Amino acid sequence: MTDLTKLTIAKAREGLKKKEFSAPELVEAYAAKMAENRKLNAYVCETTEQALEQAKTSQEKINRGEGGDLEGIPLGIKDLFCTKGIPTTACSNILKGFVPPYESTVTTHLLAAGANFLGKLNLDEFAMGGSNETSAFGPVVNPWSKDVPLVPGGSSGGSAAAVAANMCAAATGTDTGGSIRQPSAFCGVTGIKPTYGRCSRWGIIAFASSLDQAGPIAKDVRDCAIMLKTMAGYDAKDSTSARKEVPDFEKVLGLDVKGMRIGIPKEYRVDGLDKEVAAYWDKAAQMLKEHGAEVVEVSLPHTKYALATYYIIAPAEASSNLARYDGLRYGNRVDGVHLDDMYINSRSAGFGKEVKRRIMIGTYVLSAGYYDAYYLKAQKVRRLIRDDFIKAFEKCDLILTPTAPTAAFPIGDKSMQENPITMWLNDIFTVSVSLAGLPAMSLPIGLNQQGLPLGMQLVGRAFDEESIFKAAYCLEKDVNFVGVK
Repeated sequence: MTDLTKLTIAKAREGLKKKEFSAPELVEAYAAKMAENRKLNAYVCETTEQALEQAKTSQEKINRGEGGDLEGIPLGIKDLFCTKGIPTTACSNILKGFVPPYESTVTTHLLAAGANFLGKLNLDEFAMGGSNETSAFGPVVNPWSKDVPLVPGGSSGGSAAAVAANMCAAATGTDTGGSIRQPSAFCGVTGIKPTYGRCSRWGIIAFASSLDQAGPIAKDVRDCAIMLKTMAGYDAKDSTSARKEVPDFEKVLGLDVKGMRIGIPKEYRVDGLDKEVAAYWDKAAQMLKEHGAEVVEVSLPHTKYALATYYIIAPAEASSNLARYDGLRYGNRVDGVHLDDMYINSRSAGFGKEVKRRIMIGTYVLSAGYYDAYYLKAQKVRRLIRDDFIKAFEKCDLILTPTAPTAAFPIGDKSMQENPITMWLNDIFTVSVSLAGLPAMSLPIGLNQQGLPLGMQLVGRAFDEESIFKAAYCLEKDVNFVGVK
């Protein structure tokens, strides 16, 4: 019998319509896979019983020839999206036990389309991290691990690991500086960060408000297209939401890329770029060239300032957003003799090491005497980084880069733990795209000599996700990547 959990969303929808299996059977198959893979620690809250009830309703709609684009499809939800009646903690101690009385806009769209929610997925605490090791629920283990447990990437490590291990058909993620793309690369799955404003941020626990963007992580390019079409759309409750029509991204899949110009940024040949990653980068460019695309060199001269700029702006916004967690209104409280003691005790116990580090950095760069020297200057450099992309896109239609400089590394890697800057360098190819607010997709390009997946990134103009989907689908067909066995 076919393993239902290995089906893509597209294949599962087809099977449900043809009555080859039922929606409850699909949920039961995923529930069994979740139980089998609990050692991966991908889920922090399982809602399979609720999903089964949702599936029964979905099956009734399917039997009547009704239902949405995701009717009966079991999904995992990153524990950063508020879900009504289901705990939402951002994988932090300070929000443990918090159950939202409302639903985020993105998950509302998914539910309206008929999706069934299997549970909440692990992440780095408040999405701050690149390895899923800062979670209050412990680290997620990459399904590709062999002798040594490997990180799945972060912050959407639980989402990427769950998709790779067939513990959900697809998952939601969020991307602030690479948190959809980097874990997708490490786990051998496909994920897209859409243009800033394409998906509503309402009901998503904020990290850095000018950077955070929701997007899907799925088994292939088509599934990402299906998911993003459902997740996206204007939302009056989010002032940063764009009044843009959402295209049917599936319609461009399989279209010719002949004549498309693919930019290769010369500044991305950096120290620390793994030789195998560099070789696959050249191979991906050649694949697109063989399909009739033109490969051109482009320049992004302010790339060298991207990490420094990001790690000023993101912590600054985080320090402001996280000020609301004071133990007074919701979340965990640790009492003290005075009000100030309660604030200090609650935040000291509630926040982890990485979150505290970023709050301190953010508070420092926003403080009197340093605002102009750091934060204001970073915002000016951010504009220059954005202008670099605008100029580059005068010469090309898409930009092709590696997603991460290396493959997944071991959990507890000392070089990463002892020097946080080493960890932050994993985002070297992703943060500039986030600072510019552009769409970018990571898809698996092959395996290294250790048998670990490597990812390639396609970056597009603002609100031109269609070009990304077109080229990514073309690459995917040539690569013919096979997931975890």
